[in-house]
Amino acid sequence: MSVASAVKDQIQQVGGGYMFSREAKSFAATTGVPGFMGGYTRGRGGVLGDVDADVVTAAFGFFPAQSVRAAWEATAAVPAAKGAEGYLQACQDFGRRKLAEFEQAERLAELLAAVADAADPAGAPLFAGWRAMPRAQDAPARVLQLIQVLRELRGGLHLMAVRSSGLTPLQAVLIAGSPVTSGAEQARRYGWAEPFEEITAELKGRWMQAETITDDLIAPAFAVLDDAAAQELTTLLSACHTMVFAPR
Repeated sequence: MSVASAVKDQIQQVGGGYMFSREAKSFAATTGVPGFMGGYTRGRGGVLGDVDADVVTAAFGFFPAQSVRAAWEATAAVPAAKGAEGYLQACQDFGRRKLAEFEQAERLAELLAAVADAADPAGAPLFAGWRAMPRAQDAPARVLQLIQVLRELRGGLHLMAVRSSGLTPLQAVLIAGSPVTSGAEQARRYGWAEPFEEITAELKGRWMQAETITDDLIAPAFAVLDDAAAQELTTLLSACHTMVFAPR
């Protein structure tokens, strides 16, 4: 198994964890729009600038255009740059709270930064925007920030892989779901209209092909690490994941 494949679940889950955190909810309250989508859309998409909602839809990829537009326009009183800064602060504060006792945070941040800095941003605009944000000085916050950066890298590349495999974004959501919800429930949360189509074995095969393509596309970024550093990254990300999701 490649290092990119070995760490993808930890990056996906830790990077997404802060989006449902108390820190993210506090940020969302500042946008004037209750619920998840307002803060998520203005915060995550804020790195794209004050653009039309279609630009955000293009970058997000797996959300229906009407959901993105509704959330983007409802939070328009918050400038995009301020939205990005607020969401970044939530991400960093989540890291400070969850990883304050993670003794190897400095080393993990170093390894994550090496991968992020080596990556080609082509085709991954959210990754490029998040990578350009100022990095936290303290290691626990910087670890979460860099995990979010690499989550955006894989997300952007996965969107290209999904489309090249002949899947629609909705089909991909219905197949993949999330760690805590079924595909259908995830699609409803995103705002896709029912009824949903049946997911066939053939469609699942295309999704597996897209996963393999994504691993291949992201592999050059991880190639900056030698075998020992790659193993170290895998071990430290596993320990980080355990600490972030430990009940407390």
